[in-house]
Amino acid sequence: MTSAPYGLLLDVDGPLASTVTRSIRIPSIADDLVAIANAGCPVVFNTGRSDAFLAAQVVPALVRAGLSADAPVWGIGEKGATWFTVSEGRVGDVGVDEAISVPEDLAAACRAIADQHRDLMFWDDTKRTMVSLEQNLDVSNDDYLARQPEVTTRLDEAIAGLGLAERFHTVPTIISIDLEHRTAGKALGAERAMGLVGSRMDVPRRWFTAGDSNGDYDMAAWLHDAGFDATHLDVRPTGTQPETAFAVLREIPTFAEGHAEDDITATYLTRWRAELAV
Repeated sequence: MTSAPYGLLLDVDGPLASTVTRSIRIPSIADDLVAIANAGCPVVFNTGRSDAFLAAQVVPALVRAGLSADAPVWGIGEKGATWFTVSEGRVGDVGVDEAISVPEDLAAACRAIADQHRDLMFWDDTKRTMVSLEQNLDVSNDDYLARQPEVTTRLDEAIAGLGLAERFHTVPTIISIDLEHRTAGKALGAERAMGLVGSRMDVPRRWFTAGDSNGDYDMAAWLHDAGFDATHLDVRPTGTQPETAFAVLREIPTFAEGHAEDDITATYLTRWRAELAV
């Protein structure tokens, strides 16, 4: 068993991957994550994205940046519903919590709704347990967000119509609408993350988390409640900072050149890397 000075538990869309390109566009992000992981600090991605997205967009960027074969890196997808270990630069076997998967009849109703709005959004067919309708890359975010409430209402009606409102709900984000089990979320992802890390090494007492939505605060809240020292980086484009029992680093992106959500995170990753002198 090994110990580390701190760990990273990070949302992906926004803090790491650009919400415009849906990829890691800033080279220093991958470089710093790799340096931190190669130094023995656990790096866990805790996202609503699928394991397929992480395997296609995140893990290859780390490998290109020199990720060691045995670096402590994990992925938690679909807000805690899927999980995997990165080993030898590849995504390992994917665990899936079938108990919180969207049932077939609800998924079918949602797909019918998605088909009626394909001019602005697409069905993410890489998801294993949840439904996600994501903004098309070739449309503006303003156009997408203008219709998002209408589509969200339709999905809510589908949930209610099948008598599933006690189990499932919709969660709109900047670039998508997620329909998920009510027990899914960044807190569930944090709990799974600590289990994965603890199966390999001593879990660090100090953690940095980062996200661009209200729900991302749940990562740091879970860690704090479990007795860890948590600091949360909040790069939400809007919203006031809530009162918390843990430390918060709040910086609002202006979207001027060099100041989007991922630009902000890149700056902090470089600072956190500097603590390790690597």
